[in-house]
Amino acid sequence: MRETVPPFREPTLKGDYRRPDPDAHAGPHEPGLACRPAASCVEPGPIDGLDGGEGDGVGRGARELVLTFSGTWDVSTIGRMTARLLHRCTEVGKACVVQGDVPVVHLDLTEVTRLDTAGAQLLCRAAAGMATAGAHVVWHVSDHGQSTLLDRVRAIDTAAVPRARRISPVVGALNAIGASIVEELEQTRSITGFLGMFLVSLAAAVARPWRLRWVSIVHHMEQTGIQAVPIVALLTFLIGLVTAYMGSEQFTRFGAQVFVVNLIEVSTLRELGVLLTALIVAGRSGSSFTAQIGAMVANEEVDAMRSMGLDPMEVLVIPRVVALVLMLPVLTFIADFMGVLGGGIASWLSLGISPGAFAVRFQEITRLANFVTGLVKAPFFALIIGIVGCFQGFRVTGSAESVGRLTTQSVVESIFLVIVANAGFAILFMSLGV
Repeated sequence: MRETVPPFREPTLKGDYRRPDPDAHAGPHEPGLACRPAASCVEPGPIDGLDGGEGDGVGRGARELVLTFSGTWDVSTIGRMTARLLHRCTEVGKACVVQGDVPVVHLDLTEVTRLDTAGAQLLCRAAAGMATAGAHVVWHVSDHGQSTLLDRVRAIDTAAVPRARRISPVVGALNAIGASIVEELEQTRSITGFLGMFLVSLAAAVARPWRLRWVSIVHHMEQTGIQAVPIVALLTFLIGLVTAYMGSEQFTRFGAQVFVVNLIEVSTLRELGVLLTALIVAGRSGSSFTAQIGAMVANEEVDAMRSMGLDPMEVLVIPRVVALVLMLPVLTFIADFMGVLGGGIASWLSLGISPGAFAVRFQEITRLANFVTGLVKAPFFALIIGIVGCFQGFRVTGSAESVGRLTTQSVVESIFLVIVANAGFAILFMSLGV
C-alpha cells in the first residue's frame, strides 16, 4: 500500500497574534499549534507577558497548559513555524516566572499526522527550553513511530559535541613543521623502496636482455636527450658568458685578467656544466615522466597493464631511467663545450684575449680530473631525476589536481636532491684530493 503524502501547505500558528490569521484558509495537513489551559485551570484571563489572542483561553491562575500540535511537522513545512514556536516557549517561560510555582506543560502530539527528524528536533528544543525555564513538560504521543523518533532525538546530548580547539599560532606552526618532517621521512622511505624495486627489475632485465624494450629506450633517449640539446646549449653558453664577464671585472682590478680562463675551466667543467644540465633536465624530463605516468594511472592504463601480465616497472620505468642515464653525460659534454665557448667569446670581447690565445691557455691549465669529475656525477643525477619523476607519477590518485600537484612536487624534489647530491660529491672529491 502506497503511503499518501499530505499536500504541502504553509505552516501556521493559531492564536499566536491578535491580528487576523493570514493562513486561516489552510487545510488540516499543515503544521499547527494551539495553546490552551488544562480543563482543571480556573480564573481565565490573559497572563502577564503572554499575549494570548482570541480563543487562547490562558488564565491568570492556570497552572497547567496544553500545547496542541497538529498537521505535518517535517523539514519542508517547519521553516516559518520555528520562530513562532520558540516565541511561544519564551512566553510560557515568562508565565512560569509570574505564577511563582512549577506549572505543567502538556505537549499534545496526537493530531500530528507526519513527523520527521527536523520536526522532532524542533519540538525537543522547545521542550528543553520550557523545562529550563522551570516548567514540567509532559509528552502525549499516540503514534509509536513518532514516540520512538522523539526518544532518539531527546537521547542526543548536544552538549557532548566536541568543539574545535583553539590552537595558538606557535603551536600550529610547530605542528605543521612536524607533520612536514614526518611526511618527508615517510616519502624518503617510499622512494628508497621504489629505488630498490627498480634495481631488482633492472638486474632481472639485464640478466635477460631480450626483456629490455630497446625501442622504448631509444624513443626516450631522443625525447630526453636529443630534443633537450638546444635549451641546454643556449643556457650553458649564456652562463659561461656571464661567468667570464663577472670574472674579468674582478681580475682586472689586480691585473690578473689571464686567470679568467682558469675560472671558466674549473667552474664549467667541474660544477656548472653538469649541475645546470641536471636542473634543466629535472624541470623538463622529470616533470614529463610524472605527468605521463600520472595520466596513465588516472586513466587506469597501469591497472590494465597489470591485468595483462605486464610489469609497469619494466614497461614504464626502466626505459625512461635508462635513457636518461645514458643521455645526461652526453648533454653534460655539450654543456661543458658551450660554457667554455661562451667564456671564450666573453674573454675576447671584454679582455681582448684572442680565441687562439684562449685555446692555448685553456689547454695548458685544463685538468682531466675536473672534466671526469663532472661526467661521473651525471649518471647519478640522472638516476635521481628519473626515479623521483616515475615515483611521483605512480602516486597520482586519479584527478587532474593530483597530476599537477605531484608534477610540481617531482620537479622540486628532483632539484633539491640533485643539489644535495652535488654537495655530497664535492665533499667526497675534496676528501679524496681529486
